[in-house]
Amino acid sequence: GIPAMKMHKIGLSFLLLAATPAMATGSTGAAIEDLLSKMTLEQKVGQMTQVNLGVVIDRDIKEKVVFDPAKFSEAMSRYQVGSILNSTSRALTVDEWHEVIRTIQDAALQNNPPVPVLYGIDAIHGVTYTKGSTLFPHNIGLAAARNPALVEQIADVTAMETRASGIRWNFDPVLDLGRNPLWSRFPETFGEDSYITTRLGIAAIQGYEKDGLDALTAVASCMKHYVGYSVPENGKDRTPAYIPDVVLWQHHLPPFEAAVKAGASTIMINSASINGMPAHASKYLLTDVLRGRFGFKGLVVSDWEDVIRLHTRHRVAESPREAVRLAVEAGLDMSMVPHDFSFADHLVDLVRSGDIPEERVDRSVAIILRLKMELGLFENPYAEPGAVANFGLPAYKELALDAARESMTLLKNRDGVLPLAKDARILLAGPAAMNLGPLHGSWSYTWQGDKEEAYPEDTLTLQEALVE
Repeated sequence: GIPAMKMHKIGLSFLLLAATPAMATGSTGAAIEDLLSKMTLEQKVGQMTQVNLGVVIDRDIKEKVVFDPAKFSEAMSRYQVGSILNSTSRALTVDEWHEVIRTIQDAALQNNPPVPVLYGIDAIHGVTYTKGSTLFPHNIGLAAARNPALVEQIADVTAMETRASGIRWNFDPVLDLGRNPLWSRFPETFGEDSYITTRLGIAAIQGYEKDGLDALTAVASCMKHYVGYSVPENGKDRTPAYIPDVVLWQHHLPPFEAAVKAGASTIMINSASINGMPAHASKYLLTDVLRGRFGFKGLVVSDWEDVIRLHTRHRVAESPREAVRLAVEAGLDMSMVPHDFSFADHLVDLVRSGDIPEERVDRSVAIILRLKMELGLFENPYAEPGAVANFGLPAYKELALDAARESMTLLKNRDGVLPLAKDARILLAGPAAMNLGPLHGSWSYTWQGDKEEAYPEDTLTLQEALVE
């Protein structure tokens, strides 16, 4: 049959096209072992390497995405990278994404053995870097709505529009607790409360993954940033936090433990340090707690450039090579490098020298290959026509409008100022009055959402909306 999803509160439904059958579970382990036996050390390490799209294309993509032949060959043939992420300077159309994915997968399948690339993107409140995608209220707004069902339905739509572009991995949900008001990334959080964050985080994971990762309606979710990222002592992003154990275990860790039990496929690590220990170098957090106590069996990915920062910023590693050793020994499976291939070079050298056993690399690569198989990439690594049909449906805009209405919070209707009288004179002031970027925030078609030209032509500023 063809499943349908009922839209929250608005009595609409739309068709979700049937998914390709998943690879049989019983054969997955054997297929992974067979692949590993055919891969060189360099190929295995390539699977653990993730680079940004800018590494393989010309930087200026204002007119068209053009792959740089030399850079592309280095990434896809020499290093055989396992994953690529995000876009660069602008949002791409769905058709442009299809061409990007096709070019990358064509190259990956020329290798021996052929292993498709896992593409990832930050679709935090709807799909970013994609023209015409549906944007929803940020997580902080959804927390105000107090509605897990709404969060799940938004994740449903985000998953479908992400998959429609050919991308199958979403770096969301954010499970950080917004508890330091100085911190700059509050919109990405579900607020300060551990219980609300847990409930809404699980709802998002279910929306992304509940149909099965091989379905045309699903993407792999990524809980982040494990753990304590959102409470830096000085409020600046990626700076140290000091968290008593009782606070860590009562408040910050429960959402992640619940997300593991809910079946989240991947996890991204906190860029900063906790109590003097960088999270990316913490075997206690990445192995003893996450793998041992919580039982997580999915993929552990670093955040942006955070392995080498064990050397350059945290100063716990005496060299970039030592930084790679610390992160891999702590429990990292994939490094979001993201600008070069230094991680791969150092890890190959570490194995060759005997500092890291190849069996340790095999464990991470097996996890990466399993995820790719579960996502159906080995069966079809390209954009799926059935998934494309789920992009940009009218019902999505109605869901976004309903979510915006639910997220609004009226503190006090003093003197009955609302509803506004039709003949009222209103003073609209401030830098956001006639700009779209401040209304949408980060991850809105571009990283900071500050490119006004990226928004659809029918998007209204506050001034335009009030006049209308």
